[in-house]
Amino acid sequence: MPKLTVDGVGTFEVAQGKRLVKALVEDAGTDQLHACGGFSRCTTCRVEFVVGEPEKMTQAEKDTLAAREITAPGVRLSCQIQCDHDMAVKLVSRLEGSGRKDQGSQVADEIQPDPVWTEKTS
Repeated sequence: MPKLTVDGVGTFEVAQGKRLVKALVEDAGTDQLHACGGFSRCTTCRVEFVVGEPEKMTQAEKDTLAAREITAPGVRLSCQIQCDHDMAVKLVSRLEGSGRKDQGSQVADEIQPDPVWTEKTS
């Protein structure tokens, strides 16, 4: 089982292949935002990788990051990432302080939209 380390929260074992956004909420108990329900539309599920940033990304994530002009190194959309290896992240978008009434719509178990995998943008 992969280990997920969340800065300031702890380290957790998560199911192989679980979506990172779901692991952050369900396993780590964080208040990670996911306003669009995990469809790579809104960027509220952003995290910053400390260690273990995946080398691949979905085309949807690449397109969304480009459209929103998010270019900071290591900043990725947790809704488009599978926990298939050990990783450490910092939370970027949290419910606390956001002014939102909740974290967002329910997130499906599988990555949405159906992933088309590509190499991450450097």
